Amino acid sequence: MLQNLKILDFSSVLAGPAVGTFFAELGAQVIKVENKAGGGDVTRQWKVPGESHETKASAYFSSVNYGKSYHFLDVFDPDDHQCFMELLQGCDLLITNQKPSSLERMNLAYDQLKEKYPELIYGQITGFDSDPDRVAYDVVVQAETGYMFMNGTRETAPVKLPLAFMDLLAAHQLKEGLLVALLERSRTGKGAYVKVSLEGAGIASLANQASNYLMAGHIPQAIGSLHPNIAPYGEIFTTADNLPVVMAVGSDRQFKTLCNILGCAKIAEEPRFETNPQRVKHRIELHQSLSPFFKKFRRDELMKKLISHNVPAGAVKNMKEVFQSKLAQTYVLHEKIDGEDTRRVRSVAFNLTSN
Repeated sequence: MLQNLKILDFSSVLAGPAVGTFFAELGAQVIKVENKAGGGDVTRQWKVPGESHETKASAYFSSVNYGKSYHFLDVFDPDDHQCFMELLQGCDLLITNQKPSSLERMNLAYDQLKEKYPELIYGQITGFDSDPDRVAYDVVVQAETGYMFMNGTRETAPVKLPLAFMDLLAAHQLKEGLLVALLERSRTGKGAYVKVSLEGAGIASLANQASNYLMAGHIPQAIGSLHPNIAPYGEIFTTADNLPVVMAVGSDRQFKTLCNILGCAKIAEEPRFETNPQRVKHRIELHQSLSPFFKKFRRDELMKKLISHNVPAGAVKNMKEVFQSKLAQTYVLHEKIDGEDTRRVRSVAFNLTSN
């Protein structure tokens, strides 16, 4: 699809490399430059227990580095800098998450390249808009954009999200910006500078939680998987075979259907549970009232009933269970990196069919 696109990926860790991998999955030629002086992308050594210490590419590194060629350069070395500039020649996009001050010392900042490469689209990810040179890992940005405060429960908060979501959100923002810049370049012939920060991407994704505060003065508290506006939404129930099910009931009609399926229709008629605002107000009692009825069903039996009656619910699965599905297996990509077998899930989830 994008076979004629050439990209230089001068980024490390997750956000930047994820953008490069996105374009590689769509057919682009992606050249990854790693810091030779530092031993390459730091995530090459971010290994979980059970991974071999001998491999050069960790599972973490492999997850966002697919379909790329790899070059190890020290851009402060004149010869390596020249090699970098040769690799950049003819590239459509440059992706980087180096600190702005570091890029200036390398003579690789946008303002230092735009005259020589007027058609180049320069994509940059920083940690903080408020302090571009500040070192930022995902958990730090989660903390400072409100996510950790909201996450967890009253007993455990604050808790970070289980994936580097600030990196992933920033990666999606940069992908969108780069695609818009490519579209604009096809019209004007000119390159562009596309910049996003983890901080900005995090704030931009606060969605309804931000509006709850901006419009109602509501400061979201840690309520686990629960939804502040809907119940039972996020409540987890245990079935007869001791397996978890999460509910996502979004309307009074769905709640009545749920109660009918569970065999407790009268609960839906109680004043404290009859409408969503009342269920939100009395959600602890709601959970206590419904729990015994979930215990009467095996999970697979209950899920079939809920799905067939259009009641939103999900079986809470671990990673092994997720990849037992045929759909999840279609997302798995295999590739050799440095001669070693690696696996990851593809990041392109959309299907595009031409007319």
